Amino acid sequence: MDSEARLAGLMRAAQGGDGAAYAALLRESVTLIRAVAAGMGVPPAAIDDVIQDVLLTLHRARHTYDPRRSFTPWLRTIAQRRAIDALRGAGRVRGREVHAPESYESHPDPAPSAGHEAERAQEAGRLRSVVAGLPGGQRQAVELLALQELTLDEAAAATGRSKIALKVNLHRALKALRQKLGGDA
Repeated sequence: MDSEARLAGLMRAAQGGDGAAYAALLRESVTLIRAVAAGMGVPPAAIDDVIQDVLLTLHRARHTYDPRRSFTPWLRTIAQRRAIDALRGAGRVRGREVHAPESYESHPDPAPSAGHEAERAQEAGRLRSVVAGLPGGQRQAVELLALQELTLDEAAAATGRSKIALKVNLHRALKALRQKLGGDA
């Protein structure tokens, strides 16, 4: 019995509810599907995906097969269409994504290291001591406006001082902090 007659017979039996025939049909169809996909230029790494997609399509569309017609051309058409879908998908991915593993080598790990956390704690302590050394009005302006992130209206209401006085104190405090912490004045 030739391959076409065997596959057509398995498909007819599968349509009749024979589970063993259906399993054999799926197994024996893989060779044809693989050949069609490879012949259409599907990359070897994607051929198994095409096979799976064709088998799923075969499962969903098995009721549409006409037993009076040849099975192999029907399956080949499904395989060709799924291979084209795979090639289109690969083209879209290639157009948007770049495979550049070396780019990961030049970027540091975003997770903070123990040394980094210690540095940050040391810098925060130094900043707290420098802020504590500012005159009272400047220290209060930095604490309310910069650290607590209050608005000028809220800070003025909390201190009873004018918004202009708070702005002047904040400006002077920031200038003093830049000088003490080594930034430009």
